[in-house]
Amino acid sequence: MLSYLKKFRVVTSVLFLLFTSLLFLDVTGTITNEISEEVLFLQFIPSFLKFIDIATIAAIGFLIIIIITLLYGRVYCSTICPLGIFQDLIIYYKRKREKIKFSFQPHFNWVRYSILVVTITAFLFGNLFLLYTLDPYSNYGRILTHLVKPLVIGINNVISYLLEIINNYSVAPLSFNNINIFTLSFSLIILIIVFLFSYNSGRFFCNTLCPVGSLLGFLSKFSLFKIAVNKETCVRCGVCETVCKAECIDSKKEVVDFTRCVSCFNCFAVCPTHGLKYEFQPSKIWNKENGEKEDLERRSFLASIFAYTIGLTGFSYAQDKIEVYKKNKIPVIRPNPISPPGSISIGHLSDYCTACHLCVSACPTHVLQPSFLEYGFTGMMLPMMNNKLGFCDYECTICTDVCPTDAIKVIDVETKKRVQIGKAKFIKDNCIVYTQGTACGACSEHCPTKAVTMIPIENNLQAPEVKEEICIGCGACEFACPTIPYKAIFVESNPLHLIAEEPKKEIIDEQIDYSDDFPF
Repeated sequence: MLSYLKKFRVVTSVLFLLFTSLLFLDVTGTITNEISEEVLFLQFIPSFLKFIDIATIAAIGFLIIIIITLLYGRVYCSTICPLGIFQDLIIYYKRKREKIKFSFQPHFNWVRYSILVVTITAFLFGNLFLLYTLDPYSNYGRILTHLVKPLVIGINNVISYLLEIINNYSVAPLSFNNINIFTLSFSLIILIIVFLFSYNSGRFFCNTLCPVGSLLGFLSKFSLFKIAVNKETCVRCGVCETVCKAECIDSKKEVVDFTRCVSCFNCFAVCPTHGLKYEFQPSKIWNKENGEKEDLERRSFLASIFAYTIGLTGFSYAQDKIEVYKKNKIPVIRPNPISPPGSISIGHLSDYCTACHLCVSACPTHVLQPSFLEYGFTGMMLPMMNNKLGFCDYECTICTDVCPTDAIKVIDVETKKRVQIGKAKFIKDNCIVYTQGTACGACSEHCPTKAVTMIPIENNLQAPEVKEEICIGCGACEFACPTIPYKAIFVESNPLHLIAEEPKKEIIDEQIDYSDDFPF
C-alpha cells in the first residue's frame, strides 16, 4: 500500500498546482473570482494571516496543515505548496534529460532556523517584509503574474491577430499594464534561485531558505508517524537515498532526517525490499543515532537578529514620495500611496498583505500595481492604485473577492461605491481650459459620482469643480485628464478610508462604522 502513496501525492499535487496557476493566469476574469477561496484555503501563510484578522472557520486552513504535519510530516510541502510542486517539475525535467542521483547531505539547521527566527521576530514587531518575500505561495504568485501571464496574453493576442485575418473575432485581444521593473526583476531573481537550487540540489530551497518549510520541519520532529528505515528488511542498497530530493536519507547509517523530509514518497516507490516504513514514533523527538543536534547556537541567533535590526529597521523608514504633478513649477507631492478599496487603511494592508499579487493579476482595469518604495522599504511590492495606468471600476469588487489573507476585505458593490479611498484635487494652473482656453470636460464625464462637475467661466468655457465630500477617489478623473506630463486633477490618498457622502447631502466629517465585517 505504501507504494501507492507517491501516485496519490502526484495526482493531488498536480491538481493543486493546476488550479492555483489558473487563479493567476485567468485572462477571462471569471475563474479567479469563482474558485479562489476554495483553492487557497490550505495555503499556509495566507490562511494564517486571515485567521489572525477574522478568526473564523473559513480561515483555519493553516491549522489543518499543522495537524497534518503533527501526524504525518511535511505533506504540505510536496502536495499543496505551489512553489514546492514547481520545484518537483524542475527535478522531473532534469531526470528526463539525464540520470540524477541524490545523496545524503548534512543539514544547515543554523541557516534555516536563523531565517525562521528572524522572520518570526520581524512579524511580531509588525513587519511582514521577510515573511512575504520568502513565502512560497506569494513568490509563486508573483512569478506567474509578472513573468508567465504576459506570455499568456502575448500568445492570446497572436491568436487573435491571426484569426482576425480570416474575419474570425472569437478571441479578443488583451492589454497588459502590469510591467513593473522592480517586481519583475525580483520575481525573475527568485525564479532563477529556485530553478538553480532545484536543478542542482533538489529541495534545498525548501529546507534552507523557506520559513514555512523550516517551521513545518520543526513541527515534524513531533509527528506521530515518521518515515523510518526498517532495519529487518533494509539491505543498505542505497536506492532510496538516490531518489530522495530532500537529501535526508542516510542509507549507510539507516536513518532519515524527518525534519527535512517533504513526504514525496519517492523512496517507497523504488525500495526493492520494503526497507522503509511509516513508523509510529510518539516519543522520538530526534534521532540520536543520526548524531545530528539542533545547531541553534546563541551567536547565530544574535547575529541574525542584529542583521535584521541593521538591515531592515533602518531602511523601514525609507519611502518614495510620489511627485504626481506640478503647480506653478512647484512639485505637488502625493504624501501616501492609494490603497485599494476594502483594505480599510494603509496600516491594515501592510499588516496582512503578502504581496502575492492575485489582486493585481485579477484587476480588470490594471489600476492595481505593485509598489516600490511608496509604502516604505518594508512595504515593497504591496498593491497600490496607479491612476496613470487605469482607474477603479465603480461596479467592480474583484480584488476584494480574491484576496486570500483578508488584507482587502470582502465588500459588496453598494458598500464599495461609498468607500472613499482618497479625494480628487484640482490644479487650475495645469488645466487646459485655463492655460490654453480649450474646452474640455473629460474628468467630469468619467466621474461616476459626479464629484467633478463643470462650472461656467469666462469666454463661454466650463471648468472643473470638485466636491470632495462625494468623491470616492476612484481615479477615473485622473486617468481621463489629457494634460501631459502633469495632470490637472489627481487623487490624494486617505491613509484611513472614509465613507463618502451621497450627492446633495451635508458633509459628514465623523468616521462611520457601518459594518462589523468592514470596520472603518
